[in-house]
Formats: sequence, structure tokens, C-alpha cells
Amino acid sequence: MTTFIDYKKAHFNYEILEKFEAGIELLGFEVKSIKKGQGSLEGSYVIIRGGEAYVMNMFVSPYQENNTPKDYEPRRNRRLILARKEITELADSGKGLTIVPISVYNKGNLLKVSVAVVRGKKKFDKRESIKKRETERTVRREFVDR
Repeated sequence: MTTFIDYKKAHFNYEILEKFEAGIELLGFEVKSIKKGQGSLEGSYVIIRGGEAYVMNMFVSPYQENNTPKDYEPRRNRRLILARKEITELADSGKGLTIVPISVYNKGNLLKVSVAVVRGKKKFDKRESIKKRETERTVRREFVDR
């Protein structure tokens, strides 16, 4: 399993409550572009409309500029492939929670998206996680020096 695109700041900006695995509907050249790592999940989110889930604002750059269609939109909405039960679970996730894609990876010959129900962290929570990370670093350095 290879991770092609990763939203590294998701664990810093959000408190992850629950994770789901979803397929994603892509065009052929988008698959090639993602497999080269030419994409970003920064600022993307998931909405549920009409019983279907969509990734909004996910950026996938064209694989080859000259061979892509003229009307190609790099930040177009892409449909997620989830079971009906999972979609209703995501829709009923609650107020104040957001659904965010965390990573795009392959499973066999298919591309999958890891989607999480998250709660945004406040500024003091972020400071606390920075402090925790730095103390873990200093402890690791102490053990390496000995």
C-alpha cells in the first residue's frame, strides 16, 4: 500500500474522531497524476448531497498539460464511493464536526481515500500538541545520547 497524497496538517489542525475508507471516481489522467504525487488535499472537505458523498476543493494537477482537455477543472468535485450505511453514518455525524480527506493511497490496483470525521482544534489545543511533541523529542534525544 503506497500513499500518494497525504494531508500532513490534518492531525495538527483537527482532532480525528472516526476514519472511513472510500473509493474515488477519477478520470484516467487524474489517476496518473495522483500516482505521480501531483495533488493536494489542503483545504479540501467532504459534503453529502442527495445520498452521495463528494470531495470538494481537492486539487489534482493535469498529468500532461498539452494532453488534458481544455475544460479540465483541477479543483472539481469528485464523487466518493461508499456504502449507503457509511454515507448515513457520515451524514449523522453531528453538528460542529467536519468530514475531511486525510490521504489518497492504493489498495491493489484501486485508489482509495481515507476520510475522517474531525473536530477543529482550538489555539490552546494546538499549543498543547506542540509542547507534547517537543517533550517527546527531547526524551528521544536523551536516550540517543546515552
